[in-house]
Amino acid sequence: MKGFFEHQYLSYKKNHIKNLLALAKADGFVHEKEQKMLFKIGKRYGLKERQVKELIDSKEKYVVNVPDNFHDQMNVLYDLMLMVWADGVVEKKEIAFCESLVKQFGLKKEIVKWLLQEVFERGTPPPPDEWEELEKEASEKFVKK
Repeated sequence: MKGFFEHQYLSYKKNHIKNLLALAKADGFVHEKEQKMLFKIGKRYGLKERQVKELIDSKEKYVVNVPDNFHDQMNVLYDLMLMVWADGVVEKKEIAFCESLVKQFGLKKEIVKWLLQEVFERGTPPPPDEWEELEKEASEKFVKK
């Protein structure tokens, strides 16, 4: 039997994947490379392959879940950037989706272009220790005051 907090954490992880799926479906379908990235991110979050597959196969229209703190918002943005670059093509719909999302997070939309052009050059993510520094820089530049 799962405890309350275990259930909450599972919901958090699934919501994270749902946010990524909302982006993946922004262009009308989930590309094979985007699916692979979803499974990879799901595994990193401790989700079973079948759990991620259920989310991908669901006909549910996903609504973005806004994390309640900046660190979690940046984690979503990190994985969103991986998804944007997953198929090697950055599409206008994906950028628009990300800009809409950061607006909901209370961030300036310029953070999307900054992440795409300067941080995730050609889809290469920064190493974890560098990401922490970039988070600090983002909080200074892109949090609406």
